[in-house]
Amino acid sequence: MSHFLSEGETFQNYNLQEGKFLTSFQRKALLKSLQTDLQPEYRRRIEIMLLADVGKSQSQICEIIGCSQEMARYWIGLAEAGLAHKWNERPIGRPKIVNDQYLARLRELVSNSPRDYGYAFTYWTAQWLSKHLAKEFDIQISDRHINRLLKQMGLSTKRKSSSPPETSQTQDAGITICDLQSNTRPNFHWSLNLMQTNK
Repeated sequence: MSHFLSEGETFQNYNLQEGKFLTSFQRKALLKSLQTDLQPEYRRRIEIMLLADVGKSQSQICEIIGCSQEMARYWIGLAEAGLAHKWNERPIGRPKIVNDQYLARLRELVSNSPRDYGYAFTYWTAQWLSKHLAKEFDIQISDRHINRLLKQMGLSTKRKSSSPPETSQTQDAGITICDLQSNTRPNFHWSLNLMQTNK
């Protein structure tokens, strides 16, 4: 994944640009951090904030960096709130808060076949839902938590038992009802013929 600052573009040139919401100090600090050997996750956070600061839209940022809409929205919001300096305070891999958008997407996924999303298998598992949503939202949660969320929504990844419908043998067979109370005629019984007449 290429970074938005090409090799020919200097940090100094970028530094001179007027930003939308980062202070000059914040911009310089972020640019300086980009020059260090950062983990890709941290680098993406900084780049999101810097791109937003020069006026790139959320969708443009996602396309340039290759991040999820949720991730871009979160770090743009942090920068707008004046908290750009907190880019390294959130440990990588820690789950973010599961929000309504996440839950709506989970409901949508489990209501459809994984094949609709390019997978080869037919039924979702909590593990695959977790992996898929982690890619989309950059939120890592356990399979167990996925199952808890599904349960709260009245959903499940478990297949509904597809027991075959009752056989139609009753149309052809008769039912015998014995009179167990009768002392006088122990062998007496009624036969009911349930055969349907063809019209």
